[in-house]
Amino acid sequence: MAEEKEEKNEFTVRDRRHFNDSGEARQGTDGQPDEAPPEEPKPESQTSSTEATGEEKPRQMPPLPEVSFSTLVLSLNSEALFHLGIIGNPTTGEHEKNLGMAKHTIDTLGMLEEKTRGNLTDDEAGMLKNLLYDLRMIYVRETS
Repeated sequence: MAEEKEEKNEFTVRDRRHFNDSGEARQGTDGQPDEAPPEEPKPESQTSSTEATGEEKPRQMPPLPEVSFSTLVLSLNSEALFHLGIIGNPTTGEHEKNLGMAKHTIDTLGMLEEKTRGNLTDDEAGMLKNLLYDLRMIYVRETS
């Protein structure tokens, strides 16, 4: 039979509380807490507003773009460029291609062009037409 070795823990437990369970000061203490070691200062970006001022403040979010047809179209354009591998992944920086998703996004923009025909300003219609042309040409180049 293999002998079992008994492991010994090499640590000491020391009660550093200055008061006992009944709230009275322990012997050998003056009732004052030990001084805590100085903390390293945190970089400003990691200091929360609560720590700095003692008040809870909401985090500042960057301003959101205006909600408009143009921002929707530009967002879909960016998505298509991402799937075509033109724009890198914001997290990794790598250029990844997913031609199926690129085609779906381009087709979505095409559907928007068709469904909104006659209801757009000249600038909106021109922007959509030009973006679709560019995306379709890139897609054809990537698939040939």
